[in-house]
Order: sequence, then C-alpha cells, then structure tokens
Amino acid sequence: MTMRYEKPATAQEAASILANEPGVARVLSGGTDVLVQLRAGMIELDLIVDIKNLDQIKDITSEDGGFRIGAAVSGASLGEHAGVVALWPGVIEAFELIGSTQVQGRATMAGNLCNGSPAADSVPAMAAANATARIVGPDGERDCSVQDIPVSPGRTSLTKGEIVTSIFLPARPERAADAYLRFTPRTEMDIAVASAAVSLELDAGGTCTAARIALGAIAPTVVLVDAASKCIIGTKLDAAALEAMSTACSAACNPIDDKRGTIEFRTQVVGVLAKRAALIAYKRAGGRT
Repeated sequence: MTMRYEKPATAQEAASILANEPGVARVLSGGTDVLVQLRAGMIELDLIVDIKNLDQIKDITSEDGGFRIGAAVSGASLGEHAGVVALWPGVIEAFELIGSTQVQGRATMAGNLCNGSPAADSVPAMAAANATARIVGPDGERDCSVQDIPVSPGRTSLTKGEIVTSIFLPARPERAADAYLRFTPRTEMDIAVASAAVSLELDAGGTCTAARIALGAIAPTVVLVDAASKCIIGTKLDAAALEAMSTACSAACNPIDDKRGTIEFRTQVVGVLAKRAALIAYKRAGGRT
C-alpha cells in the first residue's frame, strides 16, 4: 500500500483534501500519536495531511482576556508562556504530564484531544477550564466545547474533513484558579488510571461562587460533574462540602476493570483526587483553608 503525503497551504485546503479522501486519513501536527500508531501497525493510512506549518497554527495569541493556542503549539512552548501559565496553571500542569521531555517538544493539546483517549491528561483540564476548540471543515469554521469532541475511546464528534486549528482558554476573574491531579502506577511516562481537574472562582471573602469539575479515565469520555460542583459552590470548601463533592465524583464514574486499575479502585481514587485538586485550586485562587 502506498501512503500519500499532503502539505496544504491553508486550513481550508487541508479540510478539502481530507473530505475528498475515500480511504483512511490522519492529520499530522505534533505526530506523537499518529507516528507511534503507524510504526506499531495499529493503523494503515491512505493519506496523511501535514498541518503543522499552517499560518497561525503555531501561535499563542491574546484574545478577549484569554488565550488562543494554535493546534501545533507544543507542550514545551506552552509551558514557557508566562501568560497562559499564570491564567490557567492547571491546564499547563496537565499538559506537561504527557510523555517525556522529547515528547513535550512535539506533543500538542489539539492532538491529545483528537486522539480520543479517555485517559488524556489535558482534556479534563481543558473541560474544567470551559475551553473551546475552533474547527475548520468543508462547510467553514465553527467552535465546539472541548468536552463535546470525544465521543468514545478513539472516536470524536469531528465529521469528515474537519480539523481542529486552535484551542481557546477563556478569561477569568482575579480570584480564580484551577488544578489537575492524576493517579498512575509510575511517577512518570504513564497514562492516568484516574484523574480530576477543578476550576474555581471565589468572592472577596473566599466563598466559592463558581466551579467546574471534570474527571478523566473513569468513563469512555471525560465527565463534567455538575453535581460535584454544586456541592462546593457557596462554601469555603469545608470538610463536609469536600466530602460531598468527592462522593458525587465517585457516583459519576463508569470505569472499566483492567490490569492498571479495578472499577472499585478508580471509583474511590477519583473522589480523593478531586478533593485534593479542589484544595489546590482554592489556595491558588487566594482562599484560606
């Protein structure tokens, strides 16, 4: 089988090429997933479309008080951007857990999202941040909430020809912060057995006024747990509120049994992770426990 390689000049051209391909196609940006899958024989491709050098796709730009992160921005570049690190520290710490130093030089948040893994580190953090993905396709451009893109392991809601060109992390009030924690059997170079991302906003007195809690690796896709958020809104994250939040997170689980973790373990540990992440985010936002 001969695999074609295309290097379009614009995102719209890339979308058109992908839409017109009758065979199996993949987008190449960082390449840390697709190249591994190719070498391992997990996929056989008819077409690979290289988008990493498209205009603005490697840029991080300020927008409406937040930041737009191009789909080819690497983890290494993102971690060096002081503005994004200050505004969304939990998103950065989640993304920086992906792979080795070498992988960080190529890996992208858009790629981590589009790979469709339930254990993707950056996706719960982006969902907690209420991030949106900008998508270009044969019918033009649209924005989509990050949590609506993965639909099952290895599958996304993107239609034929659509590509993610950027991720937008929105503005936030001064007394606000986020945090991300995961459990892995090893300290490095592993994927999450369970993970939790928490984003909080506080008033001047330290009371939580808004919260978003997202869980990873405990269901076929990232889970945004509104019931858990309600447990801590209106509180200063006292022990009772945190325990209720933890219980709500465990109740939202729909995990699998595998060699890396049992259903019971994942269900229990994700509640603990959410509680710890909430306390970290609360402290970062200026709250006192």
